[in-house]
Amino acid sequence: MSKNKERLYIILISVHGLIRGSNLELGRDADTGGQTTYVVELAKALAQNPEVDRVDLLTRRVIDPKVDESYAQLFEEIAPGANIVRIPCGPRRYLRKEVLWPYMDSFADGVLRHLRLVRRIPNWIHSHYADAGYVGVRVANLLGIPLIHTGHSLGRIKRQRLMAKGMKEQNIESRYNMTQRIEAEENTLENASLMVASTYQEVEEQYSLYDNYQPKYMKVLPPGTDLERFRPPRENESDPPYKKELARFLADPDKPMILALSRPDERKNISTLIEAFGENPKLRSMANLVIVAGNRNKIQDMEKGPRRVLTSLLMQVDQYDLYGSVAYPKQHQVTDVPDLYRLAAKTEGIFVNPAVTEPFGLTLIEAAASGLPMVATENGGPQEIVLHCKNGLLVDPLDSKKMGDTMVDALSDRKRWQQWSEQGVKGSHLHYSWPGHVEKYLKACRNVLNKEYWKESMIKKGISKLPTVDRILLCDIDNTLTGDVEGLRTLLEMLNETEVRVGFGVATGRRLESTREILKEWNIPLPDILITSVGSEISYGRPPVEDSSWRRHINFRWDPEKLREAVRQLPGIRLQPQKEQREHKISFYVDPDKWPGVRKIRRLLRKQNLQAQVIYSHGEFLDLLPIRASKGLALRFLSIKWGIPLQRFLVAGDSGNDREMLTGNTLAVVVGNYSRELASLKGRPCIYFAEEKHAGGIVEGIQYYDFFGDIRIPNLENGGEPNSII
Repeated sequence: MSKNKERLYIILISVHGLIRGSNLELGRDADTGGQTTYVVELAKALAQNPEVDRVDLLTRRVIDPKVDESYAQLFEEIAPGANIVRIPCGPRRYLRKEVLWPYMDSFADGVLRHLRLVRRIPNWIHSHYADAGYVGVRVANLLGIPLIHTGHSLGRIKRQRLMAKGMKEQNIESRYNMTQRIEAEENTLENASLMVASTYQEVEEQYSLYDNYQPKYMKVLPPGTDLERFRPPRENESDPPYKKELARFLADPDKPMILALSRPDERKNISTLIEAFGENPKLRSMANLVIVAGNRNKIQDMEKGPRRVLTSLLMQVDQYDLYGSVAYPKQHQVTDVPDLYRLAAKTEGIFVNPAVTEPFGLTLIEAAASGLPMVATENGGPQEIVLHCKNGLLVDPLDSKKMGDTMVDALSDRKRWQQWSEQGVKGSHLHYSWPGHVEKYLKACRNVLNKEYWKESMIKKGISKLPTVDRILLCDIDNTLTGDVEGLRTLLEMLNETEVRVGFGVATGRRLESTREILKEWNIPLPDILITSVGSEISYGRPPVEDSSWRRHINFRWDPEKLREAVRQLPGIRLQPQKEQREHKISFYVDPDKWPGVRKIRRLLRKQNLQAQVIYSHGEFLDLLPIRASKGLALRFLSIKWGIPLQRFLVAGDSGNDREMLTGNTLAVVVGNYSRELASLKGRPCIYFAEEKHAGGIVEGIQYYDFFGDIRIPNLENGGEPNSII
């Protein structure tokens, strides 16, 4: 490593599932599969590289009697220089990823809190899957550092495959929150400096379905594999103990083994594999089928999805009378997995991945390294694995007859089987080792850092604009601060008389000049902080001084001329007067009966490779901002810059353009005269809906949270009652 290179600090984010440094519970459920293995092994492999000083893998903290207590540890060292950091986020209990979306803003705030403790800005953030991409966009944009992203699986592809299997779009949406997931993926594509894909097929056929498809920002880097654990069986090597577990199911356990290893997830398509085996007499006569589908105690106690898959498995075994030919063990350890591959290879069997689509296929690499040929789905990563390893055949995962015939073919030629076995071992070591992956990965990320824009992080350690302030009251102006003379007088008196160190700020859609005019009109003293033009400008003090670093920060991918032209031709939309336009804000009036809506405008812009925040408020205003600008992002910028935790910000608002700053870890109050755009926030524990209107509602919120006292924070486990004190 060159002496002038600073050693790297890298943040990896993988929110869902159960992640720990050893004994991963692979296959426990749909959220604990190959991605968890990948991120843990990536963290360890990166930490071993001399260019890297520290790697933190950030995931969700889980405190739940139904899972091991190790997932409640806030910090776990998994290798020298590599750590798992668990971020408290939402309810303590374990939740499937589809219901985690309401808590992602809180997770992002938790990431910032972790960085304040570390007192170090990472060189880049690498997010994994759509939920982590949502978090990564917010944190990386706030810090002014690159975002690297790996999708692992993509929502548009998943929706296509589920519909091909006959699932109705309405059911897909209700079960998987697919619209929200795809929007998060689009937003990540819009913001990421580098997309790391596993295969060219993923880039060319899967990402190309997205509005914001930009292949110039994509790099194919096949994941590494821990090849020390996976090897072919040795001559005269005794059978591992796990063979006895399989022998309980099988009449002739020495027959060639067809091995399938996956989570009990409908997308893994286990039912088609059993159908292919059960309806092919020749295949049944020549081989055993071994299905290792996670771990279970009682099927009836499992989540709905795994329960449905495993119940179907048992019914199919009975339907085809496969007793003595199919093994489906209840339990296995991570240490048993290499033994399973070797057992199958020793019997001259095959590994089968029948998934509807497989983004990469880590188990295929493990099988190849173990000398076990494969039959795999033709959809996704297996195409390139077979190309590199030359160790098997691909098949249409929805054609059970063809799948059965292909497995017969793969098992019938012993000379070819041996050739496949040897080529798989050689190909896996040549193309899929961790050291090789890390070298290519660091080179790609260094190329991003060397671009002029990224040569310096925007926020420097130790900057503090208002060192005496320990909490901040931040309010929208129109219809929040203003509108009630008596309520405003009470609020200003409380601010003047409090003995605690409170900073006062406003966050408004108004431009700075208009903000000063309305404050003067209502006899409101000029605040310490002014977030104006819907979060695209930040100023401090009296007279206001612009925060130029924020202006530079949000200029990223901002093209106002093209944006203005793209939107002004749409029906029901017209530009506001020139005085309402700003360097980083384009403002329109909207006819709610004629305009196309926010979602269609976003798609229009993405298809033209234009990046912007699209903000609709008060049922009549539309603002386009840089993708890094909003009231919520400006607030979080200030939290980092001043070193004030978000839970010491009391934020008040009344309309849709306040929404982002009201969510997350801030203490929020929605005044009684709120717009309908905020109604969906009701019931969230850190968002208080006041009875009083305008400034009176702010006073009510201050009293609810005891914000000028000890500060009471709502307890997420107690329905939002404010009984936790900081």
